[in-house]
Amino acid sequence: MNDLRRTLLWSVFAVSLLMMWDGWLRHTGQPSLFAPPPPASAVASASPQASNAALPMAPTTLSGAAASATPMAAGASAPVAPLVHEQLTLTTDVIKATLDTQGGNLVKVELLKHLDQDDASKNMVVLNQTPTHTYVAQTGLIAGAGTDGLPTHLTAMTVLTSERELAAGAEALVVKLESAPVNGVKLLKTYTFKRGEYAIDVQQEVVNTGSATVRPNLYLQLVRDGTLPAPAHSGPSFLGGPQAYTGTAIYSAKGKYQKVDFTHIEENKAEFEKADDHGWVAMVQHYFAAAWLHNDAGPREFFARKVDTNLYAVGMMFPLGEVAAGQSKSFDATLFVGPQEEKKLAALAPGLELVKDYGWQRVLAEPLFWLLDKLHTLIGNWGWAIVALVVLLKAAFYWLNAKAYASMAKMKALNPRIQAMREALKDKPQEMQQQMLKIYREEKVNPIGGCLPILIQIPVFISLYSVLLSSVEMRNAPWIGWIHDLSVKDPFFVLPALMTASTLLQTWLNPTPPDPVQAKMMWIMPMLFSVMFFFFPAGLVLYWFTNNVLSIAQQWAINRRIEGQALAKAR
Repeated sequence: MNDLRRTLLWSVFAVSLLMMWDGWLRHTGQPSLFAPPPPASAVASASPQASNAALPMAPTTLSGAAASATPMAAGASAPVAPLVHEQLTLTTDVIKATLDTQGGNLVKVELLKHLDQDDASKNMVVLNQTPTHTYVAQTGLIAGAGTDGLPTHLTAMTVLTSERELAAGAEALVVKLESAPVNGVKLLKTYTFKRGEYAIDVQQEVVNTGSATVRPNLYLQLVRDGTLPAPAHSGPSFLGGPQAYTGTAIYSAKGKYQKVDFTHIEENKAEFEKADDHGWVAMVQHYFAAAWLHNDAGPREFFARKVDTNLYAVGMMFPLGEVAAGQSKSFDATLFVGPQEEKKLAALAPGLELVKDYGWQRVLAEPLFWLLDKLHTLIGNWGWAIVALVVLLKAAFYWLNAKAYASMAKMKALNPRIQAMREALKDKPQEMQQQMLKIYREEKVNPIGGCLPILIQIPVFISLYSVLLSSVEMRNAPWIGWIHDLSVKDPFFVLPALMTASTLLQTWLNPTPPDPVQAKMMWIMPMLFSVMFFFFPAGLVLYWFTNNVLSIAQQWAINRRIEGQALAKAR
């Protein structure tokens, strides 16, 4: 029975590692070990009136190859406007954005409240366009049936407003751009940057200055290269902590949240709902996201496609209907570029909070983060909020842990007696087993009594693990002294060293297995397990260390009580 107990405990340990590895795979955008293949029913046919094959091809950069690029719009017959452009730098209290007059595209967004992970002297940049990196937001028109080429994201535009900074006391910065007519159609874009917000209102107005009715389709797209960002954690890559999923995401009422990996787009194997009346598209990376939103009900087609070598686009197309000669039609959308803050994302669009991807742990991870956030509101420090959360969890599981530790303490107290019996009966295994069962009955000890409480707590640990690794609030968040960022490893390895010491102390408090091999493994496995934590984020190590300290205190107290009872009984 004692061997069975040990086997169960090691099985629990193995399952814990398996669950952590599965979380690692999902954070890196790879398929879960337990994920079924995408159902065939999730793939819908493309809308015939607005095939994404007719979309203009996005330029790889704003110079070089792009300078001679020609929009591949359906029925395009007008000459491409000269790609003479300027870049406008627009500043609010939370972002610094760069708009390019070629197409009126947003080509850079710098977050003024978030520091770069690798260089604290710089701000975090989400959208950007450089010779080696492309990540931009684009919009434009493509022609419907019987319509010639229209203004696209490659069409030159003129700036109509002079403001470049959010004025003191103003609530919004408004920037307007206008294209020259293309086949009698002008496109006006109005960007509204609001104080304190990462959501940018984008209004597009189609003006028909020609003599014939047009039937345009409007597209919103995000274009990004497929190069994955460098891991935020240093050290060996397999120990550097999960690198978050980087790729596209599409949300629709039918398909819900669907990740579309760059690899699947490259191989033309991307499967997702292609058309719906609700939904949004996004590019997702660790802690941050960019998303095109349109919450009004209306038909839209979703697309994810390869644009060029290592360059991919995700977007939506909307049929605007007829725009008669001399008439205009407006379309409102929202572009979000910012951190994955759950409450703010949920308020912007249904399901947008899902870009913070907890996976199957969401049912536990969401309430854990809610509680962590409430504790932070009270305490004002994310590190101490983690400590407080562990205290609350230990209190919630106090009686379960007490039963487990009591069982372990009784086993430890009986260990000398069992060892002597095993030595005396080592040549009589059947009698040894009977005697062991007799001792357990007499002492009222359940050799597997400590397993169930551990099993119950495993999902909670894995869910909190996911919360701490996924929450942008941990990024650049200090705790005390040398811990300036809870989202990266301890620079001096103090916390991991303390955690390792506490793990070994906790191992010493447990009963020693009678089998010599198991006794050695009892010390080796915690050591190997602790090595991983030397490269894990400090917030996660703080959680584990605090949990160990509280567990040791409870286990030590119970051991003393059980030992005292044993001594009293012996007298």
